[in-house]
Amino acid sequence: MTETPRPPALSGIRVLDLTRVLAGPWCTQNLADLGAEVIKIERPLSGDDTRGWGPPYVKDAYGRDTTEAAYYAAANRNKYSVAVDIASARGADVVRRLACQCDVLVENFKVGGLRKYGLDYDSIRALNPALVYCSITGFGQTGPYANRPGYDFMIQGLGGLMSVTGERDELPGGGPQKAGVAVADLMTGMYSTVAILAALLERGRSGEGQHIDMALLDCQVAMLANQNMNYLTTGQAPRRAGNAHQNLVPYQVFAAQDGHLIVAVGNDTQFRAYCRVIGQPALAADRRFARNEGRVVHREILIPILVEAMKRRSRDEWLLALEQAGVPAGPINTLEQVYQNPQVKARGLLQMVPHPVAGHMPTVSSPMRLSASPLAAHRGPPLLGEHTAMILRDRLGMSEDEIADFVAANA
Repeated sequence: MTETPRPPALSGIRVLDLTRVLAGPWCTQNLADLGAEVIKIERPLSGDDTRGWGPPYVKDAYGRDTTEAAYYAAANRNKYSVAVDIASARGADVVRRLACQCDVLVENFKVGGLRKYGLDYDSIRALNPALVYCSITGFGQTGPYANRPGYDFMIQGLGGLMSVTGERDELPGGGPQKAGVAVADLMTGMYSTVAILAALLERGRSGEGQHIDMALLDCQVAMLANQNMNYLTTGQAPRRAGNAHQNLVPYQVFAAQDGHLIVAVGNDTQFRAYCRVIGQPALAADRRFARNEGRVVHREILIPILVEAMKRRSRDEWLLALEQAGVPAGPINTLEQVYQNPQVKARGLLQMVPHPVAGHMPTVSSPMRLSASPLAAHRGPPLLGEHTAMILRDRLGMSEDEIADFVAANA
């Protein structure tokens, strides 16, 4: 049954976005997708650092490069851009005035970096006690590393992810490996989104805002999930296992006659079905392999048998047979193949949105699906300062002459 559409879930929530690069913008893009009005404050002339992180760049209607970097476009849709120099007294005052009208402020300056502008939590809280103020840093507001800069790559190493990512040291190509995307940044953006929504819900009871202290290192360590518990329950640090799984067997990549595929057996019933498909039913009856615990202990015996069996048919033959048998399996797609996938198409993950220079540009739809208050990407990422005059006029009540004077003063 289709529900009657309601306004987006965060309609009426206004967010002041003082972030750049990825963790903060990813968080505020989530809030914008959910319907919040997000006002992104950027440095005049240069803006968010990632505006210059190209090529590649967004293409215009004629296939030519614009000056808008694809990296910036990945995390800034549905926002308004206001170019303000917070280092100037007038610019900082404008940001404070905007903060008084907002429900949420998100920033990722170094610890204490906004205090000299009067934009730190204590200063803003004195003006707007109901504000939810979220600070995102590499290491948090406390501890011996609090003043250090923190970047995703180094956090993946420091936080343990690279110790469990990559092929085993003794195999060709073995050694530590970072993830293919900035997962520490992205997970921090997601955790920050959750924390902000929780603080807004709590504000509904108390009427008070609060300070949220988010750290890339904290989020990186937290997201290690079962690997954390593998260590904490045994005292033995998990090692890199390549494309295998430390707690499930078989759960890895196999080579077929003409390519590779993933087999992800999650329980003993699936293992029995898998053994029938590959023509090795006796393996499922073997006491060493009948239960997952035994398969993990005896993986060095079992896996070579499975490797040889999987070489006998093509990738697509295996995928069809395994699907019919109810065994989780899948291909390893390029992004070109991802966007040609019928399931990806059916879910509408590729979306075109208006853009002031490109006309229309592609974006990836938010995966959050709310039945009665659906999300939508209404606008592409803004041009630098595209909405400065509009926000100063509509939110702060400045006249055209005041706006012109503000711009002329390089504020």
